Amino acid sequence: MATTPLVRSDGLTVHPATHARFDDVRTMVGPKDPSSSVCWCLSHRIPAKDNRELAGQARADFVEALTRRRTKPGVLAYDGGEVVGWAAVAPRADLPFARSTRIPHVDDLPVWSVWCLRVRPGRRGRGISHLLLEGAVAYAVERGAPAVEGYPVDNRGEKVDLTMAYVGTRKLFEDAGFAMAAATEATSAGFPRVIMRRNDLG
Repeated sequence: MATTPLVRSDGLTVHPATHARFDDVRTMVGPKDPSSSVCWCLSHRIPAKDNRELAGQARADFVEALTRRRTKPGVLAYDGGEVVGWAAVAPRADLPFARSTRIPHVDDLPVWSVWCLRVRPGRRGRGISHLLLEGAVAYAVERGAPAVEGYPVDNRGEKVDLTMAYVGTRKLFEDAGFAMAAATEATSAGFPRVIMRRNDLG
């Protein structure tokens, strides 16, 4: 399973979520109870109706199938051999965001979206979110993305509830070279969400 990482820093590496790494995807986004119908990072990947209908093991099977596709469903961060983070990244055209009435299209570019960043408890504070975002951008570039955008909260330095922090913060994206492209009508954890965009991917 040894592959060249997308990015590396201080013993941390980021790799695409290949099928060989599916157990690590499960660790990061799968529920503790395999029969549970939550999470698996599907709420913004597939239409709401499909998300409601997928239950239990079918959710795991769906995500496993995603890891078999040529374009992987996200990237994973590792500390040595231990998985410590996940970021979902995909072409916006393949996601419900393509039809969103709350998060507008900035332009007609076939942009990719990063909409979920997760770091394992006990591993926060090491810059893993920053490395995940960098790795997600690197993977999108590798797959031909002309631009990458995210939809974080504009919390202006205020604390964000950890259960809703998966969307990221405006500062996180700014630190990664993203610039605000538009306001949205969406909110998370009581904060407005904004579109952050990186066009300089060369």
